[in-house]
Amino acid sequence: MKQDFRRSMGWLHTWAGVVLGSILFAIFWMGTLSVFDSEIDQWMKPATRIAPAHNILPLESFRSSLDEAIAAKASFWNVTLPSDRDAMFHTRYGTRKKMISRDIDPVTGRTLPDSGTLGATGFIFPFHYTLNIELMNLGEWIVGMASMAMLVLCVTGVIIHRKIFAEFFTFRPRAKPRRMLLDLHNLSGVLGLPFHIFLTFSGLVILGATYFPAGVNSIYPNTRAYFFESNGLSFLSVKHGKPGAPVISLDETAARARLLWGGETPHLVLVANPGMTTSRIAFFRGNEKQVVIDRDVIAFNGSTGEFLSRSSHLTPIMRSQRFLNGLHLIEFHHWVLRWIYFLLGLGSCVLIATGFLFWMESRRKKQEKQIGFRLVEAIASGSITGIILATLGFFIANRLLPSDAHLLGLERSALEVRVFYFVWLVTFLHGWVRPRQVWFEQSAAISLLAFTAVILNWITTGDHLLRTLTHRYLWPVAGMDIVLLAGGALGLLTAVFLFRRARNGVVAMRSAEEHGV
Repeated sequence: MKQDFRRSMGWLHTWAGVVLGSILFAIFWMGTLSVFDSEIDQWMKPATRIAPAHNILPLESFRSSLDEAIAAKASFWNVTLPSDRDAMFHTRYGTRKKMISRDIDPVTGRTLPDSGTLGATGFIFPFHYTLNIELMNLGEWIVGMASMAMLVLCVTGVIIHRKIFAEFFTFRPRAKPRRMLLDLHNLSGVLGLPFHIFLTFSGLVILGATYFPAGVNSIYPNTRAYFFESNGLSFLSVKHGKPGAPVISLDETAARARLLWGGETPHLVLVANPGMTTSRIAFFRGNEKQVVIDRDVIAFNGSTGEFLSRSSHLTPIMRSQRFLNGLHLIEFHHWVLRWIYFLLGLGSCVLIATGFLFWMESRRKKQEKQIGFRLVEAIASGSITGIILATLGFFIANRLLPSDAHLLGLERSALEVRVFYFVWLVTFLHGWVRPRQVWFEQSAAISLLAFTAVILNWITTGDHLLRTLTHRYLWPVAGMDIVLLAGGALGLLTAVFLFRRARNGVVAMRSAEEHGV
């Protein structure tokens, strides 16, 4: 009975990984990069590589931008204040036609040149939970299905490995490929098991309203009302109002908000319905000093300055949810923990990749020439080394495309994204056309593109490692280059290892043929 149960769990573990492993790798790869999304943004937007200001600019410095939003009849205007990870001010307002975003120098207050890129915060971060499929929230549903599969994989993995703690200390790098892959799979799985479980579960909790809308619909009249209340935005539930109303001093209302917070500075300032009689000014406190994302928002009437609300009270259930949100999104500032997240995220990628590779190695001799096996190998190569190559292509396109690039009606940011998908598609095709050489060649390509990205950053900006390491405000750029160099070196070592293994295999085969074996 126990053997049958363990065998069924092994079957479930195998096929859940094979069927949804590709999606899981993409989710964890992009999620791992998102741990340092602001730092990647600084690498992709050279104009923002500016030393932080010692004295913050007054909010009234952005009055001209607010007046521009009022003239454009924008529905909202906001300004994000500098933080330890992002030294810039960012203004943003939206009209019916488009969204206008600008980066502001924290010292001079001048508008910085548009980098023309979505960066990590605009592309990589949303990709990891939507797959950039927005139709009917289909991307979020696919991510949810893959996340449930990940929880199944964690549970079944514990069940089928009876000597799970012994396997934690077992790694034989010189063993046969199948044995080495299984050791690495077990090691990465056991080492990061709590991380795999809580990160996957917290991701499901964050998107819970999408997967379980009945609970929301039973309490709130519509999803808009739920969104407002859960994010401390109930003050926005007003009619559009009449135009012509002035917006009071931003600095005076900010001082009142700081007083209520005990001296803390807001992270974001929002003006809703600017220029209307129903305008609202809201101040959002940052979450840098705590894990719980409490959405502490203080709102005032935009034209009179009357205090309206403060949404700081959380029910026990909501506080638990916000705690899980905070653990997942890691908005709090803790550099050691952030690096641990990054390394454990890479460990999750290793876990998924080695599971894929072990499945193929165990069937290669018997099924290598079958179409189904070749299809799985093409999907695996595109899903593992392929998405890494696509990401590197995204970075290289960022460094090569001119700031005013346009092609076939596409702007520069859209062209970068097209490069990502084009490279990704090519890697799948490459895995189908050259199944025997795909892992060696794509590993070598990872090494080449990673080193190229570092060199292009040096050539196009002048920020080489010797310079970025000696200026503290450029450490994020240095960190990005170092990670690229490490990835390039790892890709090169992998390519050399695979090349030698393939060559030794050919020599052994020829020797066997000569001796009539």
